[in-house]
Amino acid sequence: MAGNRTALTASSTHITRDFLLLSAAFLVVLGVWSFFELAEAVGEEVLLQLDERILLALREPGELSNPIGPRWFEEAMRDLSALGSTMTIGLVAAAVAGHLLLSRNVHALGFVIVSVSGGMALSSVLKHFFDRPRPELVPALTYVASPSFPSGHAMLAAVFYLTLGALLARLVLPLNERIYVLIIALLLTFLVGVSRVYLGVHYPTDVLAGWLAGLAWAMFCWLVMRVLQRRGQVESPRNPPARDGS
Repeated sequence: MAGNRTALTASSTHITRDFLLLSAAFLVVLGVWSFFELAEAVGEEVLLQLDERILLALREPGELSNPIGPRWFEEAMRDLSALGSTMTIGLVAAAVAGHLLLSRNVHALGFVIVSVSGGMALSSVLKHFFDRPRPELVPALTYVASPSFPSGHAMLAAVFYLTLGALLARLVLPLNERIYVLIIALLLTFLVGVSRVYLGVHYPTDVLAGWLAGLAWAMFCWLVMRVLQRRGQVESPRNPPARDGS
């Protein structure tokens, strides 16, 4: 009886892992396909009009240099935007990398380095390839220098926070805690993207493209990591310590 239960548990675990791998592969394909579909459509008049309507809706009528909402809200948007900056993500990623190095979790360290540095490089390549000008309809409320499509802040936020969320989710056992971690990662990614549109430095389509590219890259890195683990070329993460009474 105990043997049957063990076999059923093992079978269920394998099915769950296969489902996760297939889901990740699907998200990679969907993200890449959606990104290039969006990239082809950004020059269309209908989509540009929608972008401009959203930008105008976030500014006071007749005073385009003044965003809607109180002054503290504008400052809060700048703070949220900084969560997706290269400097902020680089510093936090370095801190995470230091912890993984001290804990000798070498392969998780490699996962973070490849995911984040690769995402930064990919963002730069995509920006210069599409070379879309920044919005000129409304004044920008923060300094920008690179091309507009895709949003680097939105893409890097998706890459880094989803990567970090995936690592943290594997360190907790209860399903509700894993879901909570991933929801926070998605929420941070969403808020960074919204802040870029609010500040007038990106069209909404730039942000959507950044989310799609970031999701596809983060899922691709995670998928490669899991495949290597299943093949035994990379060790699985250590089991979390047992809780009291368990």
